[in-house]
Amino acid sequence: MIGVDLRALTQPVGIMRIMAAILTCMCFSLVATVGYVESPYWAWCMFTWCFCFFFTLLILILEFTTVNTKLPFAWEDFTTGFAMLSTLLCLSVSIIYPTFFTCKTCHRQIGASVVSWVCFGVYAGEVVLTRLRPSGQNIGFLSTLPGIMKMLETFLACLIFMSLETGQYSNFPGMQWCVAAYSFCFIFALLIILLTTAQLNSFVPFFDKLVIVYNILAAVMYTTAMVIWPLYSFRNNKRPITCASLCPWDKLVMVTFMTIFNVIVYTLDTVYSIRLVFFVSNE
Repeated sequence: MIGVDLRALTQPVGIMRIMAAILTCMCFSLVATVGYVESPYWAWCMFTWCFCFFFTLLILILEFTTVNTKLPFAWEDFTTGFAMLSTLLCLSVSIIYPTFFTCKTCHRQIGASVVSWVCFGVYAGEVVLTRLRPSGQNIGFLSTLPGIMKMLETFLACLIFMSLETGQYSNFPGMQWCVAAYSFCFIFALLIILLTTAQLNSFVPFFDKLVIVYNILAAVMYTTAMVIWPLYSFRNNKRPITCASLCPWDKLVMVTFMTIFNVIVYTLDTVYSIRLVFFVSNE
């Protein structure tokens, strides 16, 4: 039977979620009044604010009506993981939007940028509150280090996809391999997150060992992309003098750095997973 739980709105985490919903709504409303900008970075910012607003509001409604207790997955793990993801998303748009879309006289854009930074702080505060669990309390996959790294891997992949342009790689087999590597790793990382969050990983034989194999393969694929992408991108291709903001050459740099960061994350994920499965579990 569905009831009503006022504590979902009055406890500190609930209050922060209400603030986050209001702030994200303010962000996309301010940006929407300025008008549409044909840019993947603008679309990413709008998607982030709308995504965070919708799911924050949904979490509030589900907890207020106690429907969350009927769901077939670890609710606290989901909300903690969402807060971490929202923190990363808001941090990215708080840097991207003012960098590319504000000016000294762009008052609404400046306002949206300031509110976005405040929203980042609110989500970061929610992460701190949800991570302060009593000692010995069980936590789900998204609240553990492997889960956090999996979310970071998918987040960095999204930034890579946002910066890709078809004309940059369509004529170069080496760069097409890089895009294939990014896509393969993104799909399987997302699949691992979904399986573990829905607690379906127990139905997959040797799931932990399969994840290790995937992590090794992903680290190798990203390492090859880290070498191949800049080799094809910047060979005889200096930054144009006329290159302004949102320049295609800058997007090549963005993809290069995100690839390097993901190589580091996948390598750490691989090392930690091997330690967790073969050493810690045998103690």
